[in-house]
Amino acid sequence: MRRQFTSHAISVVAFAAIAFVPALAADNSAIKDKAAVCSGCHGENGISQTENIPSLAGQPDQFIQWQLVFFRAGSRKNDQMQPIAEEITNEDIRNFGAYFSQMTPPKAAEDNDPDLSKKGAQVAVGRRCASCHTDGFAGTKAVARLAGQREEYLVKALHDYKAGTRVGGGVAAMADVAYHMSDEEITAVSHYLANFK
Repeated sequence: MRRQFTSHAISVVAFAAIAFVPALAADNSAIKDKAAVCSGCHGENGISQTENIPSLAGQPDQFIQWQLVFFRAGSRKNDQMQPIAEEITNEDIRNFGAYFSQMTPPKAAEDNDPDLSKKGAQVAVGRRCASCHTDGFAGTKAVARLAGQREEYLVKALHDYKAGTRVGGGVAAMADVAYHMSDEEITAVSHYLANFK
């Protein structure tokens, strides 16, 4: 009961933060200055060059907003993100969502293991990944973009969902999907999605 109440309370706070989403960020130069702190980890133009840190470029607006709300509320935990998220306002959250969603997403490198990608494609079909993440794995609304994301980050995220250590939007669906995946399936589907074109 307590867990259900906490989940509901977080959802109410999250909804309040993103209830009135502007189509475009209000002042791009001011937002760019504020987002500069993000580039230290998430990379220039939102494309991560750092292991286990996701790229933000091209992520859906609402997905970014929800994740920031979850970090700020403490329901999603990360030692680097927590103190940053605690300092940002609802307006910042809306602006960051708009700002990063308009950036060009990362392009997949040349696939160095097409056989692994073939296995990963079978896993993606079997686990119905496209039913939420779209046919092109570009994500939509509050659902993450997976195409071109860092491979080791996708592996980590799936293991976190499987272990029940990652919470937030879509957690029930993702935990159920990941829980039934073997390590080999996680490796294969992560490779496939990271190299998806």
